[in-house]
Amino acid sequence: MSLSLDKLRLLRRQAGDASPPPAAADAPATAPAPPAAVAANDAQARRTAPDSVFAWVEQEIRHKPTGPATAEPVPPAPALRKPDVGGLHRLLGLRDRGGAGARPRASAQDRHVPGEEIAPGLFLIESFLPQVIPLQPLSLAFARREGEAVAPQDLMFFDTETTGLAGGTGTRAFMIGAADWRADPARGQGLRIRQLLMTTMAAETAMLREFSSWLQPGTVFSSYNGRCYDAPLLKTRYRLARQRCPITPLDHVDLLFPTRRRYRGTWENCRLATIERQLLQIVREDDLPGSEAPAAWLNYLRGGSAVNLRRVAEHNHQDVVTLSLLMLRLVAEEQRERETLALSALSPSG
Repeated sequence: MSLSLDKLRLLRRQAGDASPPPAAADAPATAPAPPAAVAANDAQARRTAPDSVFAWVEQEIRHKPTGPATAEPVPPAPALRKPDVGGLHRLLGLRDRGGAGARPRASAQDRHVPGEEIAPGLFLIESFLPQVIPLQPLSLAFARREGEAVAPQDLMFFDTETTGLAGGTGTRAFMIGAADWRADPARGQGLRIRQLLMTTMAAETAMLREFSSWLQPGTVFSSYNGRCYDAPLLKTRYRLARQRCPITPLDHVDLLFPTRRRYRGTWENCRLATIERQLLQIVREDDLPGSEAPAAWLNYLRGGSAVNLRRVAEHNHQDVVTLSLLMLRLVAEEQRERETLALSALSPSG
């Protein structure tokens, strides 16, 4: 008996299979049985042979189906619902663009800009406010400029509305407001207010050129913090437009600094709106804050309404009017204090 047969018997004994070992490898091969006899022998073997690991494996291999498995029916996919594009646009805040059923934008109904268009995209707004023009030159002693005075007709009160407060080459003035005293034969004496408003970026060159035509060699600027902000900004815009700057050679009286010296600590701050309300008794109605002016102009450029842009023009108009009244008040206060000091020096000591 060979060694391989001994190993096979040992394995079957360990597995608990008592079935007779297979014939030796050198045993004569028997003729294959017909299919019916094979099936009968298999059934007899299953009835007589004890269960074993080898029998279970043999049965699984012998009786495993070899044909293709029948696939289970796949349920049909649910029908996709058509997306609501309109609802998605409303959720994202998008506007309908074109189309036969598109609704017209409400902002397109009010695009009226005040004034007269004197150049493509440039509007001139003019108004006249009756005022008594001082007869005598105005002393600049309140601004610590002793012995200096300025003729009332030489003063130009100006203020700008800009695209931001950061300054630099990216900031531009989209509105320039200026006021000066004039005696008009038809309207009498008063304050002439002129405002330049550009409604396109390309109108800046024409606006700067028009503002230059308003200035004379003897013009004296008067502003509220314009020496530190408005004037440098306009100088930059003239330089970028490659135009001669008319602002640099002119005198400038900034009313912010003498106002601070006189009224600091009297009210909560020295903003122009606070000074005109507390000192000049001027209360603005429906005023648009200056911080919202850039958004109003940019909204108009994007096709929005001109309502807030007109409010910006009203705000700028009131600013230059307030500057003229503040100048007269500061001159009067300085003169009153000097007269009081003079009377105190002349009175006999107690």
